[in-house]
Amino acid sequence: SAINFLERLCLTWMFFFMMCVAERTYKQRFLFAKLFSHITSARKARKYEIPHFRLKKVENIKIWLSLRSYLKRRGPQRSVDVVVSSVFLLALSIAFICCAQVLKGHKTFLSAAYNWEFLLWEAALLLFLLRLASLGSETNKKYSNISILLTEQINLYLKMEKKPNKKEQLSLVNNVLKLSTKLLKELDSPFRLYGLTMNPLIYNITRVVILSAVSGVISDLLGFNIRV
Repeated sequence: SAINFLERLCLTWMFFFMMCVAERTYKQRFLFAKLFSHITSARKARKYEIPHFRLKKVENIKIWLSLRSYLKRRGPQRSVDVVVSSVFLLALSIAFICCAQVLKGHKTFLSAAYNWEFLLWEAALLLFLLRLASLGSETNKKYSNISILLTEQINLYLKMEKKPNKKEQLSLVNNVLKLSTKLLKELDSPFRLYGLTMNPLIYNITRVVILSAVSGVISDLLGFNIRV
């Protein structure tokens, strides 16, 4: 029993250590995204002591897009996504087991000690996933903020009225901004769940299997059929 307890304690520590490393990476990504969103604002750039430039030239737009791509790829990517996907898959597995136990006999569900352990693990994993989902969602909002490009387009239109002799050059920059806006919309991955990069298989399992199990539990507890 002592050896079994020590083994489970070590495995639990290793698992939560990997989750803490993943959370730290997500915090770094959010910091980079936050500073990146302040580059085109003179006041915020001065406040955080970062470089500042406006998107009024094609060269500046190219630099802005290249910097965005570089910051999104900075740091560990695949290893952190594997950790997050593994945690998500483990949480789904525990949720599925708990739903099956409730459907089998919800009156005797809490009488078993291992069910309490499942509930503790599920609560810890859900808290961790909610934290990562919040960080990931805020990071995506910073990188996918189309209002920056729209603001620059408005500034270009106003500058066209003041400087009609540069209308052709400013029109070219405006067209590049429009294409950049479409590009940012197309780059959003379809397999994202509140900012978390998900494997397509896990994404489909979440939509089909888990939602079906949850609807079965709700139908059993309420007494009438509910399809999620």
